[in-house]
Amino acid sequence: MGKIDIQQLNDMANHLRIDSIKMTCAAKSGHPTSSCSAAEIVATLFFSEMKIDKAFPKNPSADRFVLSKGHACPVLYAAWHQAGHISTADMMNIRKISCDLEGHPTPRLDFIDVATGSLGQGLSCAAGMAYAGKYIDKASYRVYCLLGDGECAEGSVWEAAAFASYYKLDNLVTIVDMNRLGQTQQTMLGHDAEALAKRFESFGCHTIIVDGSNVVELLNAYDIARQTKDRPTAIVAKTLKGKGIVGIEDENNWHGKPVPENTIEAIEQRLMNKEDMTGTLQTKLPVNDAPCVQLPFGCIKMAPPEYKIGDKVATRQAYGTALAKLGDACPRIIGLDGDTKNSTFSENLLKKHPEQFVECFIAEQNLVGVAVGLQCRDRAIPFASALFS
Repeated sequence: MGKIDIQQLNDMANHLRIDSIKMTCAAKSGHPTSSCSAAEIVATLFFSEMKIDKAFPKNPSADRFVLSKGHACPVLYAAWHQAGHISTADMMNIRKISCDLEGHPTPRLDFIDVATGSLGQGLSCAAGMAYAGKYIDKASYRVYCLLGDGECAEGSVWEAAAFASYYKLDNLVTIVDMNRLGQTQQTMLGHDAEALAKRFESFGCHTIIVDGSNVVELLNAYDIARQTKDRPTAIVAKTLKGKGIVGIEDENNWHGKPVPENTIEAIEQRLMNKEDMTGTLQTKLPVNDAPCVQLPFGCIKMAPPEYKIGDKVATRQAYGTALAKLGDACPRIIGLDGDTKNSTFSENLLKKHPEQFVECFIAEQNLVGVAVGLQCRDRAIPFASALFS
């Protein structure tokens, strides 16, 4: 990538900051500081790294992006605005009842696969998407998940990391926006990137520490991730909350609050190209290698029951029998279990169709998140089985 391209990405990051501030000022609410810390991360992903289809964002062959820190959705909306997919008018109507751009991402939007905002859940969903890509679709698309450092206190994050490592999901890249500050104080690890990287490494991830505001370091990290085989990659990106906002950058007590609109002026001064960039930077197109799938919702022709009138059958046993028959009828039926398959009888599917079964071990929250990820873009019909007392 040439020098001018690096400057374009730096300019794009600042345009994302400007858009994030503008829309949250218009809404009089939102999370501009959480968005601004991730500006370079999102700019490099959308306008250099990921293969996406602006005309058809949920193209089955396109790379996936999960914003686990869903409150930072202004920077995501800004990216799709700068790509030319969201109009300025819609962007400025964020959080209004008449607008689909809510305060957290929802799948009613054609570029959102899973709802996020309840922290700690995004990586499990991303792992489900990556599993579908590697083992079900056998396609080249990759999955990128942006986490906040505060949500890394959630146990479900580590359930997902363990799952991704166990299944060698080398098509999954986790990026942690380590901006140091949570809602009310410094996060558990602050800016100790080495400690966070060691945690991901202990769960089997290939880890990379970068300056999350340095475009070149981010691009190099993505390149290393693409070359890493049989391990998911976790990029710990050290950033500053409110990056670029004079008087607010790296200051506490600015979470979830709009910032003064005149702070945009200093950001605009940093732009080399001060003209509107909307729609000018091209995105990479997907490699169309994901199979075309028509899931038979509501019309699966499975073998009829073999019970006789008067037979007494445990509900879970009947479930296992039916699940196996569904698997016979449709290869995209996927069973998931949390090491209780001989109690839930989901092992019936495993015995007949092992390629249609995913063992998630005793990590039920991750199990459900993986199931959510599997069904995205109509890749599979998951059945999540577990025992809950």
